[in-house]
Formats: sequence, structure tokens, C-alpha cells
Amino acid sequence: MRAGAASGWAPLRYPTWRRLFVGQLTSHVGTWMQLVGAQWLMIDLEGSALEVALVQTAVSLPVVVLALPAGALGDLVDRRRVLVASQSLALAAAVALAVTTFSGAIDPVTLLALTFAVGLADALRRPVWQAVQQELVPRELVPHAVALNSASVNAARAVGPAIGGVVVAAAGPGWVFAANALSFLAVLLAASTWRREPQPASRDRLRGAIWAGVRYARASPRMRRVLGRTFPFALFASALWALLPLVAARRLGLGSDGYGLLLGAVGVGAFAGVIAIPRLRAALGANGTVTLAIAVLGVALAAIATARAVVVGAAALTFAGAAWIAAVSSLNASAQTVLPAWVRARGLAVFLLTLQGGQAAGAALWGALAEHSVPTLPLLVAAGGLAVTAAVGLSRPVRGGEDLDLRPAVAWSEPQLAFEPEPAVGPVLVTVEYIVPQAAQPAFEAGMEPVGRARRRAGARRWQLFRDLADRERYLETFLVPSWEEYLQLRRRATLADLRFERRARALAAHEPRTTHLVAAEAAARMRDGQPSDTASTSPAERR
Repeated sequence: MRAGAASGWAPLRYPTWRRLFVGQLTSHVGTWMQLVGAQWLMIDLEGSALEVALVQTAVSLPVVVLALPAGALGDLVDRRRVLVASQSLALAAAVALAVTTFSGAIDPVTLLALTFAVGLADALRRPVWQAVQQELVPRELVPHAVALNSASVNAARAVGPAIGGVVVAAAGPGWVFAANALSFLAVLLAASTWRREPQPASRDRLRGAIWAGVRYARASPRMRRVLGRTFPFALFASALWALLPLVAARRLGLGSDGYGLLLGAVGVGAFAGVIAIPRLRAALGANGTVTLAIAVLGVALAAIATARAVVVGAAALTFAGAAWIAAVSSLNASAQTVLPAWVRARGLAVFLLTLQGGQAAGAALWGALAEHSVPTLPLLVAAGGLAVTAAVGLSRPVRGGEDLDLRPAVAWSEPQLAFEPEPAVGPVLVTVEYIVPQAAQPAFEAGMEPVGRARRRAGARRWQLFRDLADRERYLETFLVPSWEEYLQLRRRATLADLRFERRARALAAHEPRTTHLVAAEAAARMRDGQPSDTASTSPAERR
């Protein structure tokens, strides 16, 4: 089934995904309710303006700080367990917040600390939830699943604050915190019913795993293109969320209830976007959908900046909501489809960090600009920035990985070794010798470029392709790996797409390439009489 032919609601046909999605939607609503309750409670506690502002910081800062470690954890540990642990932490923090509020023991420091704890749980959850999409629905439905997830966030953004404001006014913030605690139970119950298939255990350590994710993103041209479009989009689009309250209050003369209606218009647009995205992707592809969405959002920002009637602002916000979800979900889906399973949570953490970082930087920029002008000016500047970003997309398109086979490759033979190295031995120098007829050399050199990128994505350092000055047909590929254990990991990380690139280049050689594995001389010197030491070993040349 083609993604473009499927309904935008198709992922809901899969029971596990549906249960987790409903749990996430409930949790999102509770989170937005808590934000309103915490902000009003801080005001009731006579907190300073800085302390009131720090409530938002306590919610968002953990996502920026912990995105990469959380993504690494999601690739090292069973993802279902991470979901359960993160929601358990959020539940405990929300219960503690409700209890201290009901008992009257709450103060500004405690409020910020417990709000930060809830933010920590959210930071742990986000990359893992994104990474499990391909485990729960077929790959062709991942864009639809991402779109529905984005719609749930926008719907919660529209509904949550309104419900939270009503509950705070009627019963007090403690009941908002209690309701938020109950919302985490929905995710816990859904995750507990998920019977996840056993996955191969990762041998990575946390620090190395974090850098492996960053390294993969840097060495993947398609992932770099996604990130390169995501950051400017988030930077300019953040003007909508940063300045909408000022537009509502100062330009349209609305109160908090009117502001809630404007957010509702964004939510309506988001749901309309969910319906439209499958057809847009089928007709325009991922890049066309992203480019059109960014352009529409720019026009909507300009309309919001100049609107003097509420109905005009609400109409523009409906288009803004649809454009926002189309751009974010399409960029997210493109990132998901270029990431193999072993690095998916880490790669998506890089994506989330780029998206959140762009929004955080943009909010500060547009807020500072609005401080010395009226909201109209920064909104128009942001609209122009989105127009430029859309234009750049025409010449530098985003490409997903639907055409890549990212399943693990198992075609490599095991190295033939005289001694079995200890895992910590290193660094390891790998060389591959190719004899290439002169007529095939231009095609060979071009074909080795994706091979080099694949090696770097999997963990190789200092990859190079050399040509022998004494032999016109001899090429030598070299790369370093910090240890023998990491070399074995590099081999396990190769995908069928990587293997296809390598076979295409090797087919141009006159005969089977010759591979050698060498360790640092100081490590090899520890070997005595053909016996490996505790920390060193070496290997002869072998063919694979």
C-alpha cells in the first residue's frame, strides 16, 4: 500500500499504536493543563516575574539538555521499558506536586523543582516515542503516524490550557496537578499491554552512543538536509508561538478566553492538515509538501501580523496550524525513514534538539525584537525568513529514505585472525586494496564516495581513499576505528543499502579486494611468542 493512497487515520487500525496514541494525547492535554496551573500558582505564591517565566523554562529546558542522552538510552535499553520508566517518573512528580499543593507546603522552589522533574520525564519519552513508530505501524504509514502525533500535540495545545484555566478557576491548581497525574496512567497502561518483540542487545556505552548518533547525522547527506531545513523553519516559525499572545492582547484586543479561541483555530487547522497530508505527499512528495507548508506558513504569519479583525486572524491561524503540522510531520517522517533501527532514537533526538533549539533561539530573538517595536515587525520579518527557507528548498530538496533498504546486512564474512583480539585493543587500522582498470577508475572513485559516508556513519574515523603513485591501477581505502570492539560494531551496523553501494564499487575492481586489519604498534608489541596479551592482538590480511 502506497503511503499516499492510505487514509491519514490508517495508523489507528493498529491496536498497540492506537492505545499508545490515545495515552499520549491524554498526557499532552494533562501537560498543558499543568503548565497553566503552575503559572497561576506561581502568581498566587507571589513569585517574581522571573520565577513565573522560569515555569516555562522548567518544562522545556530538560528537552534541550537531555535530548541526546535520552535518544542514546532509547537505543541501548528496551524502548518499552524507557516509556514505562519515564511515565512512572512523571506520575510520581505530578502526584508530589498535587500533594504539596493540597497540603499548603508548596513554595516557588518546590514548584519549579517538581515541574522540572515532569520535564525530565517528557525529555526521556520524546525520542523513544518517535523511534517506536516503525515498530508499531508499517513503514509506509510512518508519515501518517507522525502527522497524527503532531496533530495530538497541537490539539492538546489548544484544549489543555482552556481546560486548565477552567479547573484552576473552579477548584484550584492542585486539582489540575492531580488530573495531570491521572493522564500519565493512560500511557503507563498502554505501554504495559505492548508485547514488544525481543531486539538485539546493544554493546554501546552511553557516552559513545551519544556521539554515534551525532556522527551518523553528520555523515548522512539526507539527514543533514533534513536538519538544515528544520532549524531555519523552527527559527522563523517560532514567531507564531512566541508572539501570538501579544497579537491577541494588543492588536486584536482579546482576553484569555479569546486567546483560547485563537489556539482552537490552530488545532482545527492541525486536524485539517492530518487529512490533507497523505494527498499532498502523494502529489508533491516529501520535499514539495515541506516547501509548500513553509510558504503557506509564511503567508499566514504575514496575515496574522496585519490582521485587525478577529475572524481574519482566526482564519490565518487555521492555515498556520495546517502548515505547521504538514512541515513538522513531513520533516520528522523524512528523518525517521533515513535512520536504521540501531541509531533511530539517537538520530531522532538530534532532530528534536534541532527543532527545539530553533524554537528556543527564535522565541528569544522575536521576543527581544518585539520588546523594542510592535509585534507586527518581527512577524513580518519571520514571514520573510520562511519565504526564503521555502525558496531554498526548491534547490536543496529534502529526501526521505523510502528507497533505502536499512535492514542489517549479514553478507560480510568474519575476519580470519591468527589471534583473537581483546575488545579494548586499539586503535585498529583497516585497509582495503583495490586493483581497478584505468577505464573504470572515474566510476570507481565516484562509487567510493557513498562507501566512505557509510563507513563514517557506522563509526569509522579518518576515512580516505588513496591512489598508488607507483601503480596506476592500485587504490587503498583506509580508516581508523578506536578499538576492536568498535570495529565489530561497525560491521554489525552496516545496512543492505550500504552493502549495495560497496558491491557496486567492488564490481569495478579487477579482482576481489584485499582487506587487512592492523593494531597500534605498542599494542602489538605486547604479544609474545604468538600469544595475545591481555590487551592486544593483531590480525593478518584476509579477504571478505
